[in-house]
Amino acid sequence: MALNTLPGADDITRVVLPNGITVLARENPNSPSMVISGYLGCGSQFDPDDKLGLAYFTSLALMRGTEQRDFQTIYHQLESMGASLGFGVSVHNASFAGRSLVEDISLLLEILADCIRHPVFPAEQVERLRAQMLTALAIRAQDTADMASLTFDRILFSKHPYGKPEDGYVETIQNICLEDIAAFHRACYGPSGMVIAGVGALAPARLIQEVERALGDWQNPNQSPIPELPRISPPQDAVRQHVEIPGKFQTDLVLGTLGPKRSSPDYMAAMLGNNILGQFGMMGRIGDVVREKEGLAYYASTSLNCWIEAGSWEVSAGVNPSNVDRALELILAEIRRFVKEPVTREELEDSQANFVGRLPLSMESNAGVANALLNLERFQLGLDYYRRYPEMVAEVTPEMILETARTYLDPERLIVVSAGTSKE
Repeated sequence: MALNTLPGADDITRVVLPNGITVLARENPNSPSMVISGYLGCGSQFDPDDKLGLAYFTSLALMRGTEQRDFQTIYHQLESMGASLGFGVSVHNASFAGRSLVEDISLLLEILADCIRHPVFPAEQVERLRAQMLTALAIRAQDTADMASLTFDRILFSKHPYGKPEDGYVETIQNICLEDIAAFHRACYGPSGMVIAGVGALAPARLIQEVERALGDWQNPNQSPIPELPRISPPQDAVRQHVEIPGKFQTDLVLGTLGPKRSSPDYMAAMLGNNILGQFGMMGRIGDVVREKEGLAYYASTSLNCWIEAGSWEVSAGVNPSNVDRALELILAEIRRFVKEPVTREELEDSQANFVGRLPLSMESNAGVANALLNLERFQLGLDYYRRYPEMVAEVTPEMILETARTYLDPERLIVVSAGTSKE
């Protein structure tokens, strides 16, 4: 896919149905299939503290039976046409994704609509789901990387939905009853704020007709408004915490602080800087020093997670318990260098070429394009964002990266979390 064939305002159709559902469509005549993806504004930000995981539990239960279809019927119909459909949850949204051949898109949308509008949450199926969720949580509790990340988020985003796990805790999942799930669905699921993207060999006008047929008459006058979330402040002091998990041969480290939200003007400079610090090539500067040169880590890299309200700028590493302090020392040294001096012109040009070159690759599939369209809507980027992207990447300078790094990364105020077996 060349840059001039990326999605743009001239080939993306965007309409808002009378009931508030936004439809985004882009035709791909070269594909016999159709992908639909989307979200509804009913994520874990609605979860009560004593019932964390309620939004996630509800989303998983949607396909366990409806007023018209039982569990077996739903999956038999999907399998008979070689289609797929699934749900998930983030802090802000419940998401869905499905695919089918073009000739089966009507039935796929019908099943989607049935699951989100008329679920009945059969008791037996809900208890099976609960058992699966509790098993997953037991596994999570023994995973050093998961527990380090979970603890880091809890500290960084204290008293904020970003700091609470979407899948909850054992005790909160056990607290959730059938009526809680049904009540959550009644209160939070509705057409207001729903977005659906469709990509494939179907004309946009036809897709819009199909979505209208399946969902156009959906109403929920009692749908809960999106809650106002508390403000997030950066750490005022350094924090060091260890999560003891006996019997582990690897300790996982997560350290970092707040990063920019997706709509921040310095987002692109932060992304390119993060690529240089711990992503590009063999995981950037940090991967080169900690893993390649010193051999202290099984992996070492950075990540920049930019969401609607805020973001996190993190370094993750998996090390032998005896190497934790030395690995941490090297990582902090690289962060101090990163906020002290500009990146080199060569480093920046390599990362800029990498960003521009990989964008078309991310949209080689219908699913990739659908996800890209959803991001345009989710973060209000504008329909011409991907056409402007190479220019925005090229505008970033070493000085802009340095200023952005200094804005967010204070080496003396980082949260450092390790999880594993303490060294003897």
